[in-house]
Amino acid sequence: MNRPWRLLPRPRRLRSRLALAASAAVVLVTVGVCTAAFFVLRYKLYQQVDQNLAQSATLVAQQSREDGPAVHRGECRFLGAPACAQTVPPDPADDPAEPYVLPVSPAVRQVAAGRRTPYYRNITADGHPARMLTTTFGDGTAVQVALRSDVAERGVHQTAWLLSGIGAAGVVVAGLLGYAVSRTGLAPVTRLTATAERVAATRDPRHRIDLPAGPGSGRHRDDEITRLATTFNTMLDELERSVTAQRRLIADASHELRTPLTALRTNAELLTRADRLPAGRRERAAGALVRQLEDVTTLVNDLIELARDEEPQPLLEQIDLAALTRHALTRARERWPGITFTLDVTDRAAGLPRPGIPARLARLLGNLLDNAAKFSPPGGTVEVVLTERELTVRDHGPGIADHDLPHIFDRFYRAPSARALPGSGLGLAMARQIARTHGAELTAERAPGAGALFRLTFPGRPNRPDPGVSS
Repeated sequence: MNRPWRLLPRPRRLRSRLALAASAAVVLVTVGVCTAAFFVLRYKLYQQVDQNLAQSATLVAQQSREDGPAVHRGECRFLGAPACAQTVPPDPADDPAEPYVLPVSPAVRQVAAGRRTPYYRNITADGHPARMLTTTFGDGTAVQVALRSDVAERGVHQTAWLLSGIGAAGVVVAGLLGYAVSRTGLAPVTRLTATAERVAATRDPRHRIDLPAGPGSGRHRDDEITRLATTFNTMLDELERSVTAQRRLIADASHELRTPLTALRTNAELLTRADRLPAGRRERAAGALVRQLEDVTTLVNDLIELARDEEPQPLLEQIDLAALTRHALTRARERWPGITFTLDVTDRAAGLPRPGIPARLARLLGNLLDNAAKFSPPGGTVEVVLTERELTVRDHGPGIADHDLPHIFDRFYRAPSARALPGSGLGLAMARQIARTHGAELTAERAPGAGALFRLTFPGRPNRPDPGVSS
């Protein structure tokens, strides 16, 4: 039965292809070597026979120089007998009365006439395999000599059978080796597939692939398969962190929404009996309901903003960060009339454009200013400094405890000293996310003396506008 989560419908197909490819490569090499060896041995065996024929032809030429066309030796039935020999004229009319013992073809007449070069040929003599040489003999005469080639033929056949057996054994060994190579080489891939299938089936990203150990000490091998397994484990690490963060976000959001939703329900039920409530209490309940609706709306909007991974690129534009900071300070002074906000903009940062989304950067600055004002003492001061490379926001409140500093940007994290203050614990998490989507980095540290210092560092060096070009 096919499982819907199986990543590879037929997981052994790749192994079969790899085994077949490895086997085919070995088979081709084996067949090529055996074929080359066969032709080399065949050549060497016939080379010895050809040398004997050349020597016999030279001897016949020396002994029969004064004789005309004739059969000089006609017995080729025995292995140990001298070579059969005869001389042939170019014209059949000049043939001797005694019949030839070796075949005379038109090619032999051409050799006698000097129109063709000498050549070797395999023939059958008295029912036995033989090898014949046809060469020139004086002017206008060809000499033919032949020897039985049983030994050479038998050696060629034995060589063919032997090399065929070796080739067949090589094919079998190649198949076994190919299978072994594919099985060993793809073992990490098999483990990777099994892990992926297990993660898909159980939806549990905590599974990992065991990396193969390399030779020597406990270090892992450095090859392509190991790197693939390492990359897959890294992907599972990221997936596990993502799933954990998602579950934690859902749990924290549920916890944070439970209290205001309960209060909303209580006030809504109270208002259903508004005709039986005094006018003052009815107005207080209605006002509390409106405030709680605003809190829930803000919390939901914050969660939606945090769920966004990146800013839409078409919305980017060049922003005067100094002007945007002044606007954010104006809004903060309206929300926190009891706090003094100061701004120091360096000359190089004034009028310097940066790419970004105005509404998102305004939200980042607003969150930083609200956080600083919330922790400032009554009548305190929040100091904002903007330079070419960074923006800092400092308050003079109690500061950040050492054990709170690593978690200050976590979602829904609220330090013990801040739990009595209004807020959902999402402002700083949202500020860091907006900063990172703009390529900047937001960090927090304890300010010298007292208070907290938030530092927004911008990437690279911004492009300054050309003073000679009007906007």
